[in-house]
Amino acid sequence: MAAYIVATVNITDPVRFAAYGKAIAGLSERHGGEYIVRGAIAEVLEGDVLPSERVVVSRYPSAEAARGYAKSAEYLAAAALRVGAGTVEMRLLVDPN
Repeated sequence: MAAYIVATVNITDPVRFAAYGKAIAGLSERHGGEYIVRGAIAEVLEGDVLPSERVVVSRYPSAEAARGYAKSAEYLAAAALRVGAGTVEMRLLVDPN
């Protein structure tokens, strides 16, 4: 079953956050992932969402592959680089079909 990671990102220090982005470049793909969409919010349709928030959606062949990415030593080391430079909230969705 396909699985998706949906991440919402709020960047407070773009220069420092860029180090995180550079460190995770290609990591999702090494875990079988592919980016579906990533970018700024075009329009808030409902709810209390920061207009500056960015959203990243990536697809994995399985929940295990998605978890492997998010819990990998490489990802955790990269996440440490963004401390104080922004926040990331990740959600795992599994397609039952």
